[in-house]
Amino acid sequence: MQEISALNTSSIDNTSLNSYICQLCLQGNLEQAIKQLDFMVEQQVCVEEEAFVNLIRLCEWKRAVSEGDRVYGQICNSITLYSIRLGNALLSMFVRFGKLLDAWFVFGKMEQRDVFSWNVMVGGYAKAGFFDEALSLYYKMLWAGVRPDVYTFPCVLRTCGGVPDLDRGKEVHVHVIRFGFESNVDVNNALITMYAKCGNVYSARFVFDGMSMRDRISWNAMISGYFENEEYLEGFNLFFMMRSHSVSPDLMTMTSVISASELFGDQNLGRELHGHVIKTEFSVDVSVNNSLIQMYSSVGKLVEAENVFSKMGLRDVVSWTAMISGYEKNGLPSKAVEIYKEMELKGVMPDEITLASVLSACASLGELDIGIKLHDFANRTGHIAYTIVGNTLIEMYSKCGYIDKASEVFKRIAEKNVISWTAIIFGLHINNRSLEALIFFRQMKFGLKPNSVTLVAALSACGKVGALMGGKEIHAHAMRNGTELEGFLPNSILDMYARCGRVDYMWAQFEIHKKKDVATWNVILTSYARQGQGTLAIEMFQGMVDAGMNPDEITFVSLLCACSRSGMVNEGLEYFNSMEERYSITPNLKHYACVVDLLGRAERLEEAYDFIEKMPLEPDPPVWGALLNACRIHQRVELGEIAARFIFEKDSESVGYYVLLSNLYADNGKWEGVARVRKAMQERGINVDPGCSWIEVKGRVHAFLSGDESHPQIKEINAVLLGLYERIKAAGFQKSSANFVAKAEASKDDIFCGHSERLAIGLGLISTLPGMPIRVTKNLYMCGSCHEIAKSISKIVRREITVRDTEQFHQFKDGLCSCGDVGYRDAAQNKIDE
Repeated sequence: MQEISALNTSSIDNTSLNSYICQLCLQGNLEQAIKQLDFMVEQQVCVEEEAFVNLIRLCEWKRAVSEGDRVYGQICNSITLYSIRLGNALLSMFVRFGKLLDAWFVFGKMEQRDVFSWNVMVGGYAKAGFFDEALSLYYKMLWAGVRPDVYTFPCVLRTCGGVPDLDRGKEVHVHVIRFGFESNVDVNNALITMYAKCGNVYSARFVFDGMSMRDRISWNAMISGYFENEEYLEGFNLFFMMRSHSVSPDLMTMTSVISASELFGDQNLGRELHGHVIKTEFSVDVSVNNSLIQMYSSVGKLVEAENVFSKMGLRDVVSWTAMISGYEKNGLPSKAVEIYKEMELKGVMPDEITLASVLSACASLGELDIGIKLHDFANRTGHIAYTIVGNTLIEMYSKCGYIDKASEVFKRIAEKNVISWTAIIFGLHINNRSLEALIFFRQMKFGLKPNSVTLVAALSACGKVGALMGGKEIHAHAMRNGTELEGFLPNSILDMYARCGRVDYMWAQFEIHKKKDVATWNVILTSYARQGQGTLAIEMFQGMVDAGMNPDEITFVSLLCACSRSGMVNEGLEYFNSMEERYSITPNLKHYACVVDLLGRAERLEEAYDFIEKMPLEPDPPVWGALLNACRIHQRVELGEIAARFIFEKDSESVGYYVLLSNLYADNGKWEGVARVRKAMQERGINVDPGCSWIEVKGRVHAFLSGDESHPQIKEINAVLLGLYERIKAAGFQKSSANFVAKAEASKDDIFCGHSERLAIGLGLISTLPGMPIRVTKNLYMCGSCHEIAKSISKIVRREITVRDTEQFHQFKDGLCSCGDVGYRDAAQNKIDE
């Protein structure tokens, strides 16, 4: 075809030039049409409306945004007011491009508007999520005297369902009847969807039953409406009715029904649907097979899910993600990572859901290297902008011990949701930064309403630092918001009171707990174990059995610990032997470790060693660690060294075992042994967490680090402590206490203590009324020096002082401790002998 620009433009009239643009548009040649438009503008040739309309429609069809803007620019330069035809073309293009501001400007410059103009604007605002604006436009349309058509009502009704606004939806339903569209299938389908979205499935079914004619969309809308409102049985009945009416299900029907069977949890129904799929053309459809994989994974049938996946001729990213997510959610994170690597080899690009699933698997496995690579990939591809990816990165870094990196990710999330805040609160808590977790929780409440999972994380943080008032506030918040009985929250409230040492509150919560499960009873048993109250633990266990509750593995760990701390050896052994015989629970390594601890604390060390030697399972470091701790308590260096050798063969990174061995050497004056342990720690780059103690005063939690002088009341605290040390020496309450004060820095078994609890006790003394109990929480083991001093202080000031360290509760009163000085008595004698 001859180029117009090459011709003598003087011999060609405007009509021919405009006709040529229209012809190019009909041929789909947008590039040449734009060039011709530029040529006409340059030659100051008038461009007719028909040419502009054709150009706009071609730009819309080809999704050519920049070209559409150029055409619109020429229109603005040459036309002031737009006709209905030109205006509607522009409206359709801008709405398709998502440029609502430009569409609104065009709408305002139109001389006249027809029903199409209004429909496009209403639909555009609704599609963009501006439901209120869309409904407002609909009512303005009515006020303008424009009669709605068959295309108006489906759009408006979808808007009412999107809000959702049932009252507005009912009003539009009245309009449908008033304008005579109550028999139109498309309008009725939209009514069914609207009512279902608004939660009124009964009205949706009324519309459905009243339809003289139904198409497949009608059945799908009603079936999915039931499923969306968790009316699964009604939805399945309607599906079977659909088939009895000889209406063949389509792709949407099958994916909807299969997904509903997943939520319904009926494995037999799922298999029947799978059987139906195999007999039809849907057996090769990717989306249907994806739904089958998700359905089988949700009920733990991974073999069936793998069979579907392996037989798929074509897989998309959803297929791979369904398998990865299925493995991850069913406790097989290593398989999830494995299938992701296979996906990478196939060249399939992951989406944000894939990344989130793999990152969750990495969090479970502690696979930091893979997690970092996924983080880099998300940064490169832009997937980091998805909140779900950021949330799972926080979880992954937190569980791998990189909480600062998790905090960095949290700060960069643009739109933080409840899950984001919950992830960082929980991450800070599990990384021993519970005080920061509570600060984040308070910040969150200014902008978002925490859910029950958030409250569980915050309560765990309160329990960790002994923040009783903070925990009570969260409890009150849960009661006000009606979430007190949701999920794990009742047991978390119970556990918080137990960890804060408030047995009275714990029992009150236990009594009102309506749905006690095995975890509820375990919380009580664990609390008694911490406090060394074996008799009460046994009574609670018997009450649990009498209530018809089946104990689990955790129950016996708590029960055996309680017996161990109380010196109830025979009872503990009897319960251990009854596990398999009476309760069909096979003992695991934790139970064996408890028995070793039980025998070891009772100074039956040879028997404990023989027990380990005869174990049917290979002993792990915690089993040998229990023996090492017993050797520390009873100062058996040789046997302790044997236990330590076995421990470090399998675990040379855990700091706790080094601390135990160092304390064993220190208690026996073997300073060369202490030096060897510390050298080994330095060579491996192992650092002991600094001693930290917390005390809650008037609702505020104060933290004290070892050697930290930053507290604003540190001078008053040190003064009161020095005064107490002098009184201990002068009064001579305990020779060992005075000796400890004089040799605090040279004390052997306080190398890894830091004495931070003393500062916390000092703050409690100067900040509370005389006679008030003082409750302190510590992140490390309480050394003998601090233990003896706390006993003496409790007698001097006549107060009850409770210190919860990593092992147990120490309740000091009148110069005595509830632990009976187990593990401290021999150490104290050593100090005296010095």
